[in-house]
Amino acid sequence: MTAAAPTVVWLRAAILLFVAQVTCEYGMVRVVSETGGPKGKDYCILYNPQWAHLPHDLGKALRDWTASMLCSPSDLPAKGFSNQIPLVMRGNCTFYEKVRLAQGSGARGLLIVSKETLVPPGGNKTQYEEIGIPVALLSHKDMVDIFKSFGRAVRAALHAPNEPLLDYNMVVIFIMAVGTVALGGYWAGSRDVRKRYMKHKRDDGPEKQEDEAVDVTPVMTCVFVVMCCSMLVLLYYFYDHLVYVIIGIFCLASSTGLYSCLSPLVQRLPFGKCRVPDNNLPYFHKRPQVRMLLLALFCVAVSVVWGVFRNEDQWAWILQDALGIAFCLYMLKTIRLPTFKACTLLLLVLFVYDVFFVFITPFLTKSGNSIMVEVATGPTDSATHEKLPMVLKVPRLNTSPLALCDRPFSLLGFGDILVPGLLVAYCHRFDIQVQSSRIYFVACTIAYGIGLLVTFMALALMQRGQPALLYLVPCTLTTSGALALWRRELGMFWTGSGFAKDIPQPSWAPAAAQGPQPPKESEATLSQQPPGEAQVMPALPAEQPPELTEPKDVAGVST
Repeated sequence: MTAAAPTVVWLRAAILLFVAQVTCEYGMVRVVSETGGPKGKDYCILYNPQWAHLPHDLGKALRDWTASMLCSPSDLPAKGFSNQIPLVMRGNCTFYEKVRLAQGSGARGLLIVSKETLVPPGGNKTQYEEIGIPVALLSHKDMVDIFKSFGRAVRAALHAPNEPLLDYNMVVIFIMAVGTVALGGYWAGSRDVRKRYMKHKRDDGPEKQEDEAVDVTPVMTCVFVVMCCSMLVLLYYFYDHLVYVIIGIFCLASSTGLYSCLSPLVQRLPFGKCRVPDNNLPYFHKRPQVRMLLLALFCVAVSVVWGVFRNEDQWAWILQDALGIAFCLYMLKTIRLPTFKACTLLLLVLFVYDVFFVFITPFLTKSGNSIMVEVATGPTDSATHEKLPMVLKVPRLNTSPLALCDRPFSLLGFGDILVPGLLVAYCHRFDIQVQSSRIYFVACTIAYGIGLLVTFMALALMQRGQPALLYLVPCTLTTSGALALWRRELGMFWTGSGFAKDIPQPSWAPAAAQGPQPPKESEATLSQQPPGEAQVMPALPAEQPPELTEPKDVAGVST
């Protein structure tokens, strides 16, 4: 019993910290000059409604303002804070001590200025019951802007306007994510199967050469996860130094992905087929077609334009999303999970990784913030104010003033698209292997969409960043496995039997010979027929198709 006591204490502390993070809310402070200067301006504040709720109506809001330091009775003014809102600096004592002194001197609220990351002003149940005035945190940068814009004689109103649980931009993100997973999974599966069937038709020209898919092994999975963990921790501690490296990698990888996505379309154009003259230059010695060279220049130009104007919030996000989708499609086409066992290993390991860095790391960091969320959104104390580009982002579409606080963009990481997308691609390849009319592919894609909707619901209910793989992995893995079990194909689905080597021929096709065998009489007769001479075809069994030379459609994949 004694040994279990520390565990219980830690568990209670964890629950209290979790509750404190969930109950923090954003509010607004409207500042106007008492001397009739410039028009009023809104600033973001972070408050804990367990102290006291802010009014939702600006007309009922708190009004007066005064600046003061407050950590001991000696900091109180002689006449107190009667009907005022003190502005004090964070530090030297607890939130409770500050707000207790302010309330005792007649203050109607308390604003605490913080030079660090804003955290919800916490306390315990007894303190919450004692305090009856709202307490909120204001960033030091905003305080400096207030005094610079309005001077010291200002009036303020604290309020918390109503905001919809979910923004309409979630619909845009949902369509982009599900569309990318469906298109990438379909393209990857079809491309892999088509390569197996049409090897004899491949054009060896440089434009027709496709990148070989990379099969993911358990060792590669472990190495990949270790690299992800290391990079995430390094970004957390050295964000300002590494963010430009990530931006450069994204520009290079996304331009490659865009070229890979557009090249099949450009190759269908009826012009620009002429080739570069003979030369000894790198890449150019292969004499690429002019149209493919122009496409490469276009993709590089798009990537460079985004890199130069990446901080233009009004339109740069469109280029980032387009490049990000192209990058995801390219990765889904290039990386291949050969078995459902490999899919399960990768998804479960990244499931733990995602949950750990979102939900567990707040207990390990000094600021109490999630490492994953901090890196994905960019540290608030970053000197560069750069954001990582490895996300799809869409600006908020509602007109709530709280969009000023709660990030102007909604984000979805590339990993939340790529990881389930690899499983969707495997399901499509397996569909073609067993000729199941894409039932695995469709079911896994629908499961991904449902998992994403559950993620959005959790985001709305908990009002904090969510590890999307926490919901996507169970939805997709469970659906795929249950479907295979229901169809009595779980063993083949788990090991990918026969798929890693070759796609099995239809039941009526002649089996591959294990060694040299003499041809049948009818085959020998056909093979000896002179060209152009009429030949009487031998009668075929009724169930055997008359032609096996070139299938026009294989399990729904047009060739």
